[in-house]
Amino acid sequence: MTTGELLAKYNVPVPRYTSYPPANYFEESFTAEAYEAALVASNTTGAQQISFYIHIPFCRQLCYYCGCNSFAMMKQEMVDRYISALHREIEKVSRLLHPNRPVSQIHYGGGTPTVLPVSVLKELNDHLLASFPRIDHTEIAIECHPGYLDEKYWQSLTESGFNRFSLGIQDFDEKVLKAVNRRPSRLPVENIFRILREKKAGINLDLLYGLPMQTAAGFTKTVLRAIELQPDRLVTFSYAHVPWVNKRQLILEKTGLPDKEEKNLMYESAKTILQQAGYHPVGLDHFVKESDELYAARQNGQLHRNFQGYCTRRTTGQVYAFGVTAISQLSGAYAQNSKHIEDYIGRIEKGFATVKGYRLNEEEQIAREVIETLMCNYCLEWRELSERLALPEEKIKAATAYNPEQFRTFAADGILTFDENRIQVTQKGRLFVRNIAAALDKLMINSGKSFSKPV
Repeated sequence: MTTGELLAKYNVPVPRYTSYPPANYFEESFTAEAYEAALVASNTTGAQQISFYIHIPFCRQLCYYCGCNSFAMMKQEMVDRYISALHREIEKVSRLLHPNRPVSQIHYGGGTPTVLPVSVLKELNDHLLASFPRIDHTEIAIECHPGYLDEKYWQSLTESGFNRFSLGIQDFDEKVLKAVNRRPSRLPVENIFRILREKKAGINLDLLYGLPMQTAAGFTKTVLRAIELQPDRLVTFSYAHVPWVNKRQLILEKTGLPDKEEKNLMYESAKTILQQAGYHPVGLDHFVKESDELYAARQNGQLHRNFQGYCTRRTTGQVYAFGVTAISQLSGAYAQNSKHIEDYIGRIEKGFATVKGYRLNEEEQIAREVIETLMCNYCLEWRELSERLALPEEKIKAATAYNPEQFRTFAADGILTFDENRIQVTQKGRLFVRNIAAALDKLMINSGKSFSKPV
């Protein structure tokens, strides 16, 4: 089938599978008491490494495209109360975790973490690391909005423990940025790279395609400029239009969004140019150099993904998340905090801020491993999974919705090859790996949930 025919057939709403089950399966019956029990259980089940996530919800200016939980910058009193609540939550969780478990990763997301003074971020880092050992080369990452940061701020960040920086450029075309209400970089991006390179920090450069005013030709110019900067990782996120989640996205419909064919051209053109420049695709949206540990992880089947993005099994662990709307990803459960700042603060003063979550039964934990393996590595081998999970192949397959007839259809359409042991997604099938994962997902049978489209 041609790419156009595949788009017509497979560009239908399916989960993004940044978690399994997806977050819209979380239940309000999962209480703060259930989260506390899951925290204690996490000490003896699943990965022993600790990955911390902190959500900073404040933004100086709200971008129309953003589907994240974010708020316009509030009065300093409210910001101070929020930071105090973060520290209280860190203390409550830390007391329940075994002190010999090592921290492998810290990630700050938002919102815009860099609206806070660097001194505040450093105090949070110090608190997270106070009670636990660290693995070698612990990754401490932060998402940065370069529109407001001067040279002193960047310098201070590099001196406060951070060693990986995600620069939210989105597009170098200022007409596109204006259409989505985003401010361009305050400093020349080359200057930012110089500051970070001097400290040998890792640099992710984040781009977003599918926005108003974008064309394949224009986005190609942005990608070419990004390549000139030589980031360690270049991320091409697909804009997910979900106005039922964030009504601000309706504003973009007035300007007009590119159609699915133009959007696919943006991705295909970017992928081609990046590969020619020595960047290798990893997962759905990352491109990395051969020297990057994500590339090695993809090659040896050790790539992993959580809500913060792709990582290696060296740098990941069970995720303990702090802040408004933050989601903890534990071996046997997910737990999400309140989405409202005042409510979050009030709950933390009394206990935990959990408002919903999900307990995974044994079958769902198996299905999570299957789907994550496929999504991260574009292939899975039933025998390898059987050895890794110490379970019979038949039990693993039975935990999924695997149907050879459905996979014969996928193979006939050219998006994968498969036999009794191996499923391998083809190059042209990678765009539709979410569809393939959905075919393994029992929860998708007669599902009435709403999802975004792959393209």
